[in-house]
Amino acid sequence: MCEMHIYTAPHAVTREVAAARTDQESAMARPTRALRNLPQPTRRQLLLGAASFSAASLLAACGGSGADSDDGTAAASFTSGPISGFGSVVVGGVRFDDTLAVIVDEDGNRATRADLKLGCVVDIDAGRIDRAEARAVALRIMLGGALVGPLGSVDTTASTLTLLGQTVLVTTSTVFDDTLTGGLGGLTPGSVYQVWGLFDAANARFLATRIAPAAGATEYRLRGLVTELDTTARTFKIGSELVDYAGVPNADVARTLANGQFVRVTLQTTQVNGAWVAIRLRHSVRTWEPRPEVHVEGVITVFHTLQSFEINGLQVNATDATFPDGTAGIVQGARVEVEGAIVNGVLVATKVELEDRRDRGRRVLEFRGTMSNLDTTAKTFALRGLTIWYGGAVTYANGTEATLANDKFVEVKGVISTDHTRIEARRIEFR
Repeated sequence: MCEMHIYTAPHAVTREVAAARTDQESAMARPTRALRNLPQPTRRQLLLGAASFSAASLLAACGGSGADSDDGTAAASFTSGPISGFGSVVVGGVRFDDTLAVIVDEDGNRATRADLKLGCVVDIDAGRIDRAEARAVALRIMLGGALVGPLGSVDTTASTLTLLGQTVLVTTSTVFDDTLTGGLGGLTPGSVYQVWGLFDAANARFLATRIAPAAGATEYRLRGLVTELDTTARTFKIGSELVDYAGVPNADVARTLANGQFVRVTLQTTQVNGAWVAIRLRHSVRTWEPRPEVHVEGVITVFHTLQSFEINGLQVNATDATFPDGTAGIVQGARVEVEGAIVNGVLVATKVELEDRRDRGRRVLEFRGTMSNLDTTAKTFALRGLTIWYGGAVTYANGTEATLANDKFVEVKGVISTDHTRIEARRIEFR
C-alpha cells in the first residue's frame, strides 16, 4: 500500500459549514437550540463538500495527491496524533468535522466513524484550520497502526507490559477500552490485545495511547526496527521476536530492506520453529508534501541539536520555534507536539511543546454528544462509546445533576480515571 496522504479542500467549505456539522449523529438525534441557531450550509457548499469527498476517494484509490481548493489556492493542513476528544474528532486541540471524511486504515481498507476511538492514533488531512475556533473540516482520516498479539507479561511497578516481545509503556493518558477492568493489573497474560501508540526508538518501546481486547484476531501485527537481517534465510528480528518472511512475495519486499529500517508486519497467529510467519511486510517510507499548517505529536526519534531533530521520521527545523515548556526536556525519546509548516520535506517549526510534562498530570479532555444508558445509581452514562462518571465534584452549566437524562445533548470536560477505563466528569454543560 502506498502511504500517501490526500490533500484536497474546497474553499467554500467555510468555518460556518464546519460548525453546522460539528456532530452529525448528535444533530440527527436531537436538534438542540444551539445547533438550530448555527448557520446551515448552502446547496453549493454541500455539493462542493460531496465533490471533495468523491475526489478524495478517487485519489486514495489511485495513490494520487492534490493540494488545491476550488479557487486554485492552497487550502490544506495535516495533523497527526492520538484522538483526545469527540464532537466530532479532536486531535492536537483542533476539532475536526469528520462528516464527509474518507476513513481508512493504514492498509487502505475502508473504516467508519465507529472505528475512531479515544486514544487511537490518526493522520488527518483537512482544510484550513480556523485557529480562533480551533476547527477544521477533515477530508481523510487514516487510522494509525497498532500492535496486535498475545500479552507476554505485566510490570505494574514499571507501568509496562510486553506484547509480541515489544515493551509498551502505560502512562496517565493511556486509554483502556471500557470492557477491560482493573487497569494494567487486570490484563491477562496469554490473552490477545490491540495496542495503539507512539514508537520510541531511543528507548526501544511503544508509548501506549489505547489498549483494547482483540480476542478472535485472525492475524497479528508487529512493528519496529529491523535487526539481524538475513536475506538468505529471509528472516529478521524486531526486538526479541524472530520473523520469517520467506512466504512474502519478492515484489512486496523492498530492495532497500535493511537493519535499522522501521517496518510493519502482519503475522500468522502461530509460530513455526520459533519464528513468526509473515503474511505481509510493509515499509514505512513516506513522502512529505508541502503543507502550510502542520501539527504532529510523536517521539523524537533522532536528535542532533535543539534546532534539528526528527519526529516520526519527519525532519524538524526548529531554528525559529518557540518552546513554551522550555528546552531542558527536548532530547531523543521525548514525546513532543510540533506545529509549523512542511517546506521541501522539512517541518519548519513555529512551536515545540513537551507532551511528556503534560502526561505527569491528568489531562482534561472534552467530549460532545447525546447521552444514553444513564445509571443514576452508579452515576454513569454513555457518550460517544465512552463511560462518563459524574459521581465526583462536577460543575454544571445550563442545568443541574437532576437535568441529566437520556437523549440530552451535553458537553463534558473530564479526565481519564486511574484505572483508565472511564472519564471522570469535571464539568457538564447542557447544550
